[in-house]
Amino acid sequence: MKKIGLISDTHGFLDESVFKHFESCDEIWHAGDFGPNVVAPLAAFKPLRGVFGNIDDIAIRSEFPEQNRFSCEEVDVLMTHIGGYPGKYSALVKSDIYTKPPKLFITGHSHILKVMFDEKLKLLHINPGAAGKHGWHKVRTLIRFCITDENIHTLEVIELSGR
Repeated sequence: MKKIGLISDTHGFLDESVFKHFESCDEIWHAGDFGPNVVAPLAAFKPLRGVFGNIDDIAIRSEFPEQNRFSCEEVDVLMTHIGGYPGKYSALVKSDIYTKPPKLFITGHSHILKVMFDEKLKLLHINPGAAGKHGWHKVRTLIRFCITDENIHTLEVIELSGR
């Protein structure tokens, strides 16, 4: 079993409470728009996977890919910053999703927390919302969940203090 802490759209602001909320996690996944001064503290805390977002600089883009496809336990995961959601996938990922659907599709960008199951493709889509202070969102959010074998379970939404 792996316990995952999922975060996105920090835009250079890393709330100290993230470390408390992700203390029991095995890995942290960041769905892009890190901004400055976020990668190093997260990577020093837990193993970090991620993708770059549209605001990320060349240093972050050289460390993280635009799309990250990997396996966690027995779950095929596809993560990208701008990917859309079931019924409205981005052109950047649409062909991959329809030809070889992952079991778990993670995005950021919209600052809208969203967990949806795509019945047609049998995949779970998760967008953790935004954890930073930049953007139009009113509530900053994180997600914690577990993966055991091929099962994604124990999903928790965490609301951080106001902006």
